Amino acid sequence: MTAPTRGPLRVLVLCTGNSARSQIAEALINRKGAGRVVAGSAGSAPAARVNPLAVRVLGEAGIDWTGHQPQGIDAVFNDPWDIIITVCDRARESCPVFPGRPMTAHWGMPDPAAVEGDDARKLKAFQDAFTLLNRRVDLLLAVPVDKLERLALEQRVRHIGTEG
Repeated sequence: MTAPTRGPLRVLVLCTGNSARSQIAEALINRKGAGRVVAGSAGSAPAARVNPLAVRVLGEAGIDWTGHQPQGIDAVFNDPWDIIITVCDRARESCPVFPGRPMTAHWGMPDPAAVEGDDARKLKAFQDAFTLLNRRVDLLLAVPVDKLERLALEQRVRHIGTEG
């Protein structure tokens, strides 16, 4: 079974609150994937709003993310996803089995919203998260999706989570 060829690769990024890491990853995948890859994001316990520092670091990279809202897994559960990527351990543990049995990968990383301290320290945490996700998205987009069998593709996407 080869990777999907019916259109753009569809990637869902999951986190607990869908307010920082998953939002940044969704924005980067959609910007850089430009039609080849389409991303969405959701959370197992969505926050009330996207973290303003996530919006800020995306804005500094030229991606206007104002107006986006966190959403729960129920809102995207029945959509056709090719790959599900979790970016936090809690989302990984509570991730349901999605219809169609999409490939899964875990790109665990620290939660920048959990960093305490002054504003500069908090902003640095979001910038670091952005940098790591940006590198991982570049690696994802470099994978020759149309040339790999499903298992090889899933292994490559999973391996990205151990890099960086």
